[in-house]
Amino acid sequence: MNKHFEDARYYLKRAGKTATKGVKEELEPVEERFRELTGKEQEPEPSRLEAVKADLKELQEKAEGEAEEAIADARGKIGDYRGKEETEA
Repeated sequence: MNKHFEDARYYLKRAGKTATKGVKEELEPVEERFRELTGKEQEPEPSRLEAVKADLKELQEKAEGEAEEAIADARGKIGDYRGKEETEA
């Protein structure tokens, strides 16, 4: 993938995470008030281990996707090369 697209995807993902954090932060007092009124308890935050597992799963999926792209690209190049060989012979 073009480096510019990779950079754009990275910054879009980062902007999304930052926006999500901001929304959660803004709505935190509303959520607390809601929980007080309804009597519902807050869900526990995921443990450090669970967060690391989720990060590793995301990295694995990204690596698998990149590997599949690289394989498809290599197959295409090999196919193009073999096509040239046959037409030259």
